[in-house]
Amino acid sequence: MPPAAIRVLYHVIVSALVVAALFLSARLYLGGEPLIGVGVMIVAGLLGVTYLRAKAYTWRYLFPGLLGFAIFVLFPLGYTVYISFTNYSSANLLRLPQVVRYFQTETYLAGDTKYPFALHRVGGEPATYVLVLTDDDEAGTRYVTPPFALVPPTAEPHAAVVVSEQSPAPDSPSLTLREVIALRSALQSVSVNLPDGTLLTNTGLREFGPRLPLWKHDPDDDSFTHALNGARIIPDASLGRFVHVTDTEMAPAGTAYGPGFRAHVGFSNYTRVLTDKGIRGPFIKIFIWTVVFALGSVGLSLAVGMALAVMLQWKELHGRKLYRTLLILPYAVPAFISILIFKGLFNQNFGEINIMLNAVFGLKPEWFADPTLAKIMILMVNTWLGFPYMMIVCTGILQSVPDTIYEASAIDGSNAIHDFFKLTLPLIWKPLFPLLVASFAFNFNNFLLIYLLTGGGPDMVGASTVAGQTDILVSYTFRIAFRDSAQNFGYASAIATVIFIIVALISWWNLKNQKT
Repeated sequence: MPPAAIRVLYHVIVSALVVAALFLSARLYLGGEPLIGVGVMIVAGLLGVTYLRAKAYTWRYLFPGLLGFAIFVLFPLGYTVYISFTNYSSANLLRLPQVVRYFQTETYLAGDTKYPFALHRVGGEPATYVLVLTDDDEAGTRYVTPPFALVPPTAEPHAAVVVSEQSPAPDSPSLTLREVIALRSALQSVSVNLPDGTLLTNTGLREFGPRLPLWKHDPDDDSFTHALNGARIIPDASLGRFVHVTDTEMAPAGTAYGPGFRAHVGFSNYTRVLTDKGIRGPFIKIFIWTVVFALGSVGLSLAVGMALAVMLQWKELHGRKLYRTLLILPYAVPAFISILIFKGLFNQNFGEINIMLNAVFGLKPEWFADPTLAKIMILMVNTWLGFPYMMIVCTGILQSVPDTIYEASAIDGSNAIHDFFKLTLPLIWKPLFPLLVASFAFNFNNFLLIYLLTGGGPDMVGASTVAGQTDILVSYTFRIAFRDSAQNFGYASAIATVIFIIVALISWWNLKNQKT
């Protein structure tokens, strides 16, 4: 293919991608996702500028990586921070326009007029149907709808508009009662508009009835007025609900009504930690335990790993390679397998650990019911999972220490303990310290261990949210977002943001110390 044709094809492909991205951006914007739509539009513009302008040639190699970083790192982070300033939860899932549409679709049965109907199938595949409605007045006026498809029930009813009162009925026989019953769920989503504007909906197996809007909408302030009793409701952004303005037969003033909607609540999700006693107490306990857990895991793993590494450095020890291989095996086994095995070993009634303790000492500790024992169990299991990594790291660092310093120390009559704390540890501490900080940050977010071993339990008594004695911040966030009946995504996002800030500060401090 000639170079000119290749360039033309290249420009056509890039232009098509830009147009497709712009089309997607418009659909997202119109579909109620303005921020994401604008983001896609920006990406489409950058794509066109980067790959169609000759001056931006060098950026073509960086663009895919930067785009991936923005999509998989910056966007989730920014969206999490955004959600933390809202009341987004299982009770406030919808947006305000969606709740407004919900009230606009509510209707009530107006009067006792009934319209018996017959349903005719007039098309093949896909099937289409015609409704023949008869007014039960003296005139017996008949209404015939145009053919329409009976789709499964949806949030918005299907509209079948009547063309004329004089339309002839279809030649096909009407469906039997059994066939109508089979289509009942889809038929209930059908609404029929009569020529005079009356709205009819399915009210029985053989009849339709007139329905009128239950609420009158005022678009100026998004308020609604009840058609039957005059009750007025307005949106309350602080609650994320519509509330009654005055006392009525329905409810007193201030009572919430209808589904909730998402609203910005400022820093309330963050201040709840300080103001709500049912949240403040559990949060502080969980935060302290998270720090203790991370420090304890690093300290115990380092102590065991360092001791084994020093022993394996002893040249007179036979079979060092075999021992080193066996000690690395816990690191080679997937963590979730080891955690589940330990969960069975610590079982109070059938676990091997309690069987041995009962046989020797007559003890059967309640590892999963007692908060202190549960935390000790977690530290023991995490030490088992973490010591091989520390042993490998310490072995590599110890091999960089020259043997001559020990020979000189031996001449002065020193011993192994003195050599380790006075000679070895000062030499290896500086290269070891960044790895310990990284291990602390990892254990600070060690969700897998907590989730599989204890699930955060035993639960705390008196907490306003789901909180466990062995929960760390990340597992506490998960339980609030996905295990609590309220599913408070906003509050969970606030905690996730706090975790990010803490880990980011630890990482920044680590990098700063490495430079110095």
